Amino acid sequence: MPRHQRGLTFIGFVLLMAVAGFFLLLLFRLGPVYLNHYKVNSSLKSLKSDPQLLEKTREDILKTLEKRWDINMVDSVTTKDVRISRSEGTLRVQVVYDVVRPIVGNVAALIHFDDQIEVEHR
Repeated sequence: MPRHQRGLTFIGFVLLMAVAGFFLLLLFRLGPVYLNHYKVNSSLKSLKSDPQLLEKTREDILKTLEKRWDINMVDSVTTKDVRISRSEGTLRVQVVYDVVRPIVGNVAALIHFDDQIEVEHR
C-alpha cells in the first residue's frame, strides 16, 4: 500500500499567493478612496450638529465643508459636487462624486458615492 503525501503543492501555493496578492493589491489601491469617503461623510454628518445650519446661506455651508475637507486633506471631492436644496423648513445637503483609481495596467475601478443629510426645522 503506497503512502500518500499530504500538503500543498508548489502550483497550489503559487495560485494561493496570486489570489492573496490580488486582494492585497485591491486593498492598497481602494483603501485610501474609502478612507477619504469616510472623511467626507463624517464632515457632512457634522453639519447636523450646527444649530444655525438652517439660517446659513449656500456659500456659508460650502465654505464650512471646504474648510473641513482641507483640514482632513480630502482631495477627491470639491464644492462642485455638493447639492443644496431647501423646502418648507427642510435643508438637504447632498454630496455626489465619482472616483476612478487605476488597479493594474489599463484596468481601473470606478467608485460612485452619494451621501446626503436632511435637517428639519425644530
